Amino acid sequence: MNQQSERTIVMAGGCFWCLDAWFRMVRGVTHVESGYTGGGDAPADYYSVCTGTTGHAEAVAVTFDPSIISEDVVLDMFFTMHNPTTLNRQGYDVGTQYRSALFTNSQEQAEVFESAIERNQANWTDQIVTTIEPLGPWYPAETEHQDYYQRNPQAGYCQVIIDPKLNAARARFVKFLEADTPTSNSIS
Repeated sequence: MNQQSERTIVMAGGCFWCLDAWFRMVRGVTHVESGYTGGGDAPADYYSVCTGTTGHAEAVAVTFDPSIISEDVVLDMFFTMHNPTTLNRQGYDVGTQYRSALFTNSQEQAEVFESAIERNQANWTDQIVTTIEPLGPWYPAETEHQDYYQRNPQAGYCQVIIDPKLNAARARFVKFLEADTPTSNSIS
């Protein structure tokens, strides 16, 4: 795999544990990192971002091989894994740190994001409120937030919030999952 051909999309859609869990299962995704961005140079760690005063969002940086999975499919997965029609919230997680956003590093990428929003609007009755924002400084999340779902499958948040999202996405995108990924929740 030639690393020059890899692409990265930085996206926010509620708690980063959900997107992190999903994209780690997807064939062609070579790296997933949870982190914080969108608040400029304001320092970012979990506790400061949770205050809702930094301007940062909980986000994931998803690096993928476009010869295996297209940018459009990655973005369609993003719009399936969260509700992009709710402003600054996902379920019980409320605040700008849980906003729906795509962070761009070029005009070309911004245009791809705009097309993805238009394409995915057909799947939602309410208007998509996902913002397209310039990618600023990236602050990796603390170790305990990386691959949280895999390390804590019995946690209440994983079972009540993440599992239903994963099951909905599996139903739509099963052909894009790694071969060893269960097609339904096998954790009991």
